[in-house]
Amino acid sequence: MNLIMTLFLRELRSYFVTPVAYVFIVIFLLLSGAFTFYLGEFFQREQADLEAFFIYHPWLYLFLVPAVSMRLWSEERKSGSIELLLTLPVTMWQTVAAKFLAAWSFIGISLLLTFPLWLTVNYLGEPDNGVIFTGYLGSLLMSGSFLAIGACLSAATRSQAVAFILSVVVCLLLLLAGFPMVLDFFRAIAPAGLVDAIAGLSFLTHYNAIAKGVINLRDLIYFLLSIGFWLYANAVVIDLKKAD
Repeated sequence: MNLIMTLFLRELRSYFVTPVAYVFIVIFLLLSGAFTFYLGEFFQREQADLEAFFIYHPWLYLFLVPAVSMRLWSEERKSGSIELLLTLPVTMWQTVAAKFLAAWSFIGISLLLTFPLWLTVNYLGEPDNGVIFTGYLGSLLMSGSFLAIGACLSAATRSQAVAFILSVVVCLLLLLAGFPMVLDFFRAIAPAGLVDAIAGLSFLTHYNAIAKGVINLRDLIYFLLSIGFWLYANAVVIDLKKAD
């Protein structure tokens, strides 16, 4: 754990020594605010909740999280520093976990900086703060799943642009998995069991349930298993590619 913490702090500090972190935070805050107040019509709804804020998070993360994850491993492979990193007295899993946790913490800090919205809705009314908390929890878990996917695909290529595009495509497919247009297509060619399995892979289905204040163990397990699966795939890909 000490080694993971050391690598974690090193990686987290690296985000803030360049303007990239601050640009990401500003863009995230501006877009989340614009979506909430303009597209979500926060004031016009006249309801003391943050539904207008959380409903757009999947689409924000679809592009912003891959922008963070694309550099996790592709830059290491391109510069050749991955060989040096893997010669350190740490295991593959410790390295993968530390880099992921650092990036996830960075995204979590960006999410935490939206707290003025929570203060605003409490000033204007009497919201259910438990629902707001679960909304933040669901948002954080979903960003972690997106990040794990992006980290795995970043390890598969030296190009950050390719890693970004692949991550957006895979995350979009998992977002749309529960949409009727997707399910209707598979209903015509696949058995009902497979269609239900595809619907169960949808990020939106599990996220929306948590964002509405319903903490179901199934939804939590889904996100945790998703993170674990893609991090495992991340380690496998690095092991396969380290000789390239």
